[in-house]
Parts: sequence; structure tokens; C-alpha cells
Amino acid sequence: MPLTPTDEIVRRARAAGTGVGAFNVLQLEHAEAIVAGAASADRPVILQISENTVRYHGALEPVALASLAIARAAKTPVAVHLDHAENVDLVREAVGLGLGSVMFDASKLPYAENVAATREVVEHCHRHGVWVEAELGEVGGKGGAHTPGVRTDPDEARAFVAATGVDALAVAVGSTHQMLTRDAVLDFDLIARLRAAVDTPLVLHGSSGVPDRDLVAAIAAGMTKVNVSTHLNKAFTLAVRTHLADHPAAVDPRHYLTPARAAVAHEVAHLLTVLAPS
Repeated sequence: MPLTPTDEIVRRARAAGTGVGAFNVLQLEHAEAIVAGAASADRPVILQISENTVRYHGALEPVALASLAIARAAKTPVAVHLDHAENVDLVREAVGLGLGSVMFDASKLPYAENVAATREVVEHCHRHGVWVEAELGEVGGKGGAHTPGVRTDPDEARAFVAATGVDALAVAVGSTHQMLTRDAVLDFDLIARLRAAVDTPLVLHGSSGVPDRDLVAAIAAGMTKVNVSTHLNKAFTLAVRTHLADHPAAVDPRHYLTPARAAVAHEVAHLLTVLAPS
């Protein structure tokens, strides 16, 4: 099936009152597992490549082109998205490679500078038909770069969207990146007020720390795109550790990456059905 634009997947989910899962690709096995999980659940999905992953691989192009190829071969709608990019040149490269959406993160900058930088990125991306997500309110957990306890103000969100023209807004409502436990406390009232304040879809970052029931409640309150990474990495790593403990002489990575890939696919299928019940 042809590559599906992110905006189409998000727009359909929002119209249906459901959520859409956006899962981070760290390597080829992640992309394969995420798409397999989406096929098992018969749900659309978004593959995300973060700037941290680009740094890990040393370049965007190899992991981006592999993800695009896997997306095009998928049996369900799949989009490919650049996640948490702070580098404008990386955004431009992603657009040139054919990614349908980007998340530009200037949330560490003062508000006026965030607006100016984001507006410039939006103008470039929209000229090329690329959908743009931005962040306001600083979602915590990125190595101390963000201030804990910050929340997105609805009035500021309304002004930010109007000033920048972004297509989606990641907001700070209580979740935190890289959580290893699923006990984040979300502010559902704030989510509802943000939903009322802006017309653009809302994005929940740090969703690995949010239990299933609260993911459902967050979508009911107004969230649409739900980002997950650490939760999948936990499943991946546990499967590798289990295989190596059971097979201490194993040396072929394919033997332990196969169960790791299956574990991620299982978690993706489960989460997609939580976010978008049939």
C-alpha cells in the first residue's frame, strides 16, 4: 500500500474520537515489529525517528529510507515521522527524503524565540506538503533539559498555534519521557481545556509512563496522537535478556532479536487496540 500521510491518519482518528499510536524506531527490527503489530491489530500506525536515533546511527538517511520502505510494504496505513528534531537542517533533510511529517522541538527556547523558529519551520514544511508538530510547555524527562512540573497554558497554546500555523501540538499535561513505570498522573481537566482552546490535534509525549486506562481517558479528554518509545524498549530488552539467559552460548544476533521483535509487535498490537477500540 502507498505511504499514508501522517495528517490523514491523525485526522481520521480525531474524527472518530480515537487515538493513533506513534512508536519510535531505533533500528530496523523496531520498524518491522511496529508494522507487524499494526497489521495484527488492523490499525494505522506512525513510525517515528528521533534526532537521538539519528545521532546514534550517525545519519538520518539509512534509517529513514529503511522505515519508508517498510511503511510502503505494510498491509495497514503507515506514516513516517521525524520526532523531537531541534536541528532545522535535520528537518529540511527529512522533508527532502520524503518523510510526511516532522516534530520540531524549540520548547527549550523562550516563548517568542520558540514561535519565530517554529513558524520558519512550518513555512518551509508547508511549501513541501509536510505536516508539522511542535511542543509547548516542555514535556519532561529528556536528560534534565526540561523543567519538571511545567504545564501547557491553554491561552498560550491558542496564541502559539495561531502565530506558528502548526498542524499538531505536543502539550505538557503530566507525562514524562523515559519512564520505566506506568504511574504518570495526567491532568485530564487540563487536556480538556487545551482541546477546547485549539483546533489542532493534541499529542501526548511520554506515554510509556501512562497506564492503559489513563490513555483511554486522555483520548476521551482530547488527545489524539500518542507517542510511545520506552515501553517498547523495555519489552525488546527483556526478550533479549531472557533469550540470552536461556541460551548462554548464543552468538547469532538473529536468534535473540527475533523474540525481541515479536515482543515489540505484541505490545504495539495491544496498545493500538487500547487507543482505538473496535
